[in-house]
Amino acid sequence: MVVEDIQAICKKMAFATEDIKWGHDLVFSIRGKMFCVIGMDSFPVTASFKVTEEDFEEMCIRDGFKPAPYVAKYKWVQIEDINKMNKKDWESYLSQSYSLVKNKLTPKIKKLMGIS
Repeated sequence: MVVEDIQAICKKMAFATEDIKWGHDLVFSIRGKMFCVIGMDSFPVTASFKVTEEDFEEMCIRDGFKPAPYVAKYKWVQIEDINKMNKKDWESYLSQSYSLVKNKLTPKIKKLMGIS
């Protein structure tokens, strides 16, 4: 996996936006709420994303994963090398992260977006 593969997955999601935050992190959001952060200044390249409460505990003990700095309390994990996960898993976890964040949007925002 390369950054462009993750970009392509995220860009397929409705209302997803992409920008640079903190000078070096590539961030994907829905209505200003992040669902994926790629550490562009790290080698190997790292990425963080939100997972379910059940997945959080399991993933934090998997080789190559850890609680994401600053956002672990919100059930975010960090993969220490984006190449340690295959495309199918990336699609699954990014879709899940996107859905978890989208579902937390306010009813007013969801209505404006035409989603439920």
